[in-house]
Amino acid sequence: MVDENEFFRRATLRISSSLKSETALQRAMTYLQQHMPVSGIFFALYDPNLNIGRLLAFIWPPGIDRPKRTFVFPKEYWGWMKNWWDNQERIRIINDISKEEKPLQQAFAAMWPNDTSHITMGLRLEEMQLGILAIFAEGKNRYNESHAHLISLLHEPFAIAISNILQHQEILRLKDILADDNSYLRQELMEITGKTIIGANFGMRGVMEMVSQVAPLNSPVLLLGETGVGKEIIANAIHYSSKRKNDPYIRVNCGAIPENLIDSELFGHEKGAFTGAISSKRGRFERANHGTIFLDEIGELPPAAQVRLLRVLQQHEIERVGGSEVIPVDVRVISATHQNLELMTQSGKFREDLLYRLNVFPIMIPPLRHRTDDIPALVSHFLEHKSRELGIEQMPSITREAIEQLQAYHWPGNVRELENFVERALIQTKTGKPVEAISFSGLASTSVDHTTTPSDQTDELILPMDDVITMHIKKALAQTRGKVEGIDGAANLLKIHPSTLRGRMRKLGIPYGRHR
Repeated sequence: MVDENEFFRRATLRISSSLKSETALQRAMTYLQQHMPVSGIFFALYDPNLNIGRLLAFIWPPGIDRPKRTFVFPKEYWGWMKNWWDNQERIRIINDISKEEKPLQQAFAAMWPNDTSHITMGLRLEEMQLGILAIFAEGKNRYNESHAHLISLLHEPFAIAISNILQHQEILRLKDILADDNSYLRQELMEITGKTIIGANFGMRGVMEMVSQVAPLNSPVLLLGETGVGKEIIANAIHYSSKRKNDPYIRVNCGAIPENLIDSELFGHEKGAFTGAISSKRGRFERANHGTIFLDEIGELPPAAQVRLLRVLQQHEIERVGGSEVIPVDVRVISATHQNLELMTQSGKFREDLLYRLNVFPIMIPPLRHRTDDIPALVSHFLEHKSRELGIEQMPSITREAIEQLQAYHWPGNVRELENFVERALIQTKTGKPVEAISFSGLASTSVDHTTTPSDQTDELILPMDDVITMHIKKALAQTRGKVEGIDGAANLLKIHPSTLRGRMRKLGIPYGRHR
């Protein structure tokens, strides 16, 4: 005599023992074999509208051919199958297929030999038809009412199991959709921010060589350069050329977040950590886990956040505001600034130890006035892009004189100013008639004069000459990765003899060679 409570308990533990449906079915079948003959077991769905059956999970004996997961019932049996599905008994024993209705014989013949016995049970949960559970054994007349009764005891655990499988499959489907959307949005992002970097083979060649060197690594990168030179585009290029390109890429403008919110935004907070914290929140570092975080305007980071960031770089862990749990994070940090961080450390505005951690691989991005050979390609790119944005069907050309005029300008706003300049020219020349060539002659007066006079700079900090020279040499060394001699060396960049440069470096205490 079977103890039904013990049977239910042990069988339920096995049905719910694994997130993998086949693993749980195998364990359940192994237990059922102690009480009845079982050669195979499966969950199945039947769609009466399409007359299609689908196996969600199954364990099949080696002696019987494994079925396809999706199969179509013969069209002439559609009516019978639909009626049987809609009016299915709670549980049914089939010990001899040859004695069943003709449509059932035909349907079963597609999957099993004639000498198999079956117990089939319809699964419902909260009045919703979910599917069926079926067990079968090789040979005829293998099952009796006591076997069917034991299986009926497990209706609810099996119904919950099949419901979980369906929900899990829906989650996987939505996850695939989300992954596809993310892939599409990533491609769109690359189109917006620049899939190809204009000037990569000319004025930006040195920068792109450094990008190719550091991108495959996990080292922190510090992007230096004036406002508008394209630091964000270089950060994008580093991430999407790295091993983390399919993982999160989170961008943060440190200067755009209020100081009282910066900790919460970067590191998250727990519920009740401060007024208004009505729920827990993940910070940007948690969202960037296994990926890359780009910290733009890093010089604007307040002192408290600098301490937290230093911990991330040193120990690869964070704590949410108001929390005590240590959360490990695997994040590559790319930072950028237009400020002189060395001067900020001297004035106490930026932590020196944090600068050392961020400045592992500095990349100096040259301003536009130092790479005027890139201007023709940039103008062509912006003309095409902005003409499309403004709905100009026939993109105007640009004369050689106009290009020379643009190259003669010093561009204090760099590439961003050039982009706005081209857009303004297109807006002012946009008429109902096509414009063959665009001219910038009438726009020179509209550009802001950024030239300065000595009186303009009376409030700026005047540094000793040696300090200025030291900073300039260090920037050159950073761009050449410490190389002094050669075509790609700092001496060639500074247009002085290598021996002269070494002598100057010794005098100023700048290490080189083995001492560097």
